[in-house]
Amino acid sequence: MIKINWDEYKEHKKYSVRKDNFEILLEFMKSFYNMNSPIDMFDIFVEDDIASMMLEKRNIKDAEDLENFLFKL
Repeated sequence: MIKINWDEYKEHKKYSVRKDNFEILLEFMKSFYNMNSPIDMFDIFVEDDIASMMLEKRNIKDAEDLENFLFKL
């Protein structure tokens, strides 16, 4: 399983036009890891302490909730 590279995330964040850290994380996952599957992203986020807190803050409880959040972007 992929572990989120938070150092690369911080570098990506410097150049992002987004303000929300979770939206930046989603953008990072798409660009750095070439990941578009909400199921795969959710599985990775659940295993990471910081990302799981981001999920909880937005009441995202499963991959379907994450997919709905992605559609709103």
